[in-house]
Amino acid sequence: MPKVEINSKTCKACELCVDACPKKVLALGDHVNPSGYRYAVVVNQDACIACKMCAIRCPDGAIEIYK
Repeated sequence: MPKVEINSKTCKACELCVDACPKKVLALGDHVNPSGYRYAVVVNQDACIACKMCAIRCPDGAIEIYK
């Protein structure tokens, strides 16, 4: 099963990853990182198909996908 890891410290809440995910695995969370941004969180890990669209779209390199 693929695993999505998000670096909450570098995420800037642009939501590009949320919009890019065809399976709606990600969403913006309720907590803020040290920079004051609400960072992306995994809300449906089991739905991930490891397409890596979220990681490709992330301008900050905050997302890693592990198979």
